[in-house]
Amino acid sequence: MEWNKQNVKYILLVVCGGIAFYCALTHLAAVVYALGWVLGILAPFLLGGAIAFILNVPMRAIERHLFQKERTMERCRRPLALLLTLLAVIVVLSLASCVIGPGVVEAVGTVGNQIPVALNRLQAQLLKLQEYWPQLEDLIGELRIDWQSLSKSIIDLAQSWGGSLLSSGGGLVGGVVSGVGTFVIGLIFSFYLLIQKEKLSRQGRQVLYALLPERRADRTLDILRLAGRTFSSFLSGQCLEACILGTLFVVSMTLFRMPYALLVGVLIALTALIPIVGAFIGCGVGALLIAVTDPWKALVFIVLFLVLQQIEGNLIYPHVVGSSVGLPSIWVLVAVTLGGKLMGITGMLFFIPLCSVLYALFRDYVKMRLQISAVPAQKWQDAPLSIKKK
Repeated sequence: MEWNKQNVKYILLVVCGGIAFYCALTHLAAVVYALGWVLGILAPFLLGGAIAFILNVPMRAIERHLFQKERTMERCRRPLALLLTLLAVIVVLSLASCVIGPGVVEAVGTVGNQIPVALNRLQAQLLKLQEYWPQLEDLIGELRIDWQSLSKSIIDLAQSWGGSLLSSGGGLVGGVVSGVGTFVIGLIFSFYLLIQKEKLSRQGRQVLYALLPERRADRTLDILRLAGRTFSSFLSGQCLEACILGTLFVVSMTLFRMPYALLVGVLIALTALIPIVGAFIGCGVGALLIAVTDPWKALVFIVLFLVLQQIEGNLIYPHVVGSSVGLPSIWVLVAVTLGGKLMGITGMLFFIPLCSVLYALFRDYVKMRLQISAVPAQKWQDAPLSIKKK
């Protein structure tokens, strides 16, 4: 190897990277704490970026159809598109609340009506226990219990629980306030990103071309554009799949004359935005609501859910979401499984578009290598079916 300037720089980079990696491993707790501290500071901006990315999908479609022929209204197109997007989100959430709210109130009222009946049953059971009270008195009298120490232990336990509840309550209030503040700052930051997205995109390209060679900057921008298209298509496919699943539940529950058909359908549609496992959350809530009215129908609902879930998980979801992100159905299931194992619900949402990007990049790399190697297409294409004549 020649000892030129480029090779020396490469060797120094490898050595410094190895030393930094070793120091990070030996001080892993400090590194994790530092990463948590940095993420805590950047949390509002990361949340704002995520909100902006999600809102940009419908906003871009709305903006495309506003004032196309009127040049004088171009400055109003972006703010008006953002306003219409926010109104659409508010309308959807309001409609969902109007459907869910009355159903939950009705279910709570039904539970409240069942409480007196349950209390009467409990009272009847306690009256039956009075017959065994003399035997219990004799049994308790035979036991040697230090009531004073027992009462002192109970008081100490109650005091410790009370202190922990007060501290956890204070921490909960602080966490809620901090979460609300983070959300508000992130929402405002997302508005700035959406209003000035072209300017920020231009500045980002300037930074890339200033820091990287032109070829690497071009490749980085191609990957970022592919990731943006893939994640946007994933969001659209996920929303479409949730609407399809919610509609299936509304129709099937109406046919079987189950209560809360519209409420449960909307709940499952909302929770189905979480890939694969989200619908199970809606199933649990729906089964509880139906069980308040009729436990047998709740059992039928669970069976119906399992049937529809198999249809959705094996047929609808891989084809709808997989086709929207350009990922084959089998790899959609693999991505969801790996993402759920590694990062939970967040991993499920993130791994499908991530695997789609990696799949597209690897597919292009394989095609390029085949062209460079000049491999005949007959060697890797599917062999035609030949019918032998007798």
